Amino acid sequence: MNSSHRRRFIAGAVCPRCGAMDKIVWDMDADRRECVACDFQEARPQADSVPELKTRVNRASARLVETQAQPVRLMDPTIDASDGDD
Repeated sequence: MNSSHRRRFIAGAVCPRCGAMDKIVWDMDADRRECVACDFQEARPQADSVPELKTRVNRASARLVETQAQPVRLMDPTIDASDGDD
């Protein structure tokens, strides 16, 4: 591995091969991730080869639905309910 590459550790990342946590680095020059524990390497997938996941943000039909606003009644737990306004 060339030590002149700019590399950054990815916090909390788990290696898919060996399962070690915090051992994955991002090689910014080679545009790939690597595990320093088991020598796992994987190039970044091309943008057009990975389909975008459907979420509520990128689905047009999900953006049309709005939740109706409802009033909220705040209650003081120190006031006895039997002392009501009767």
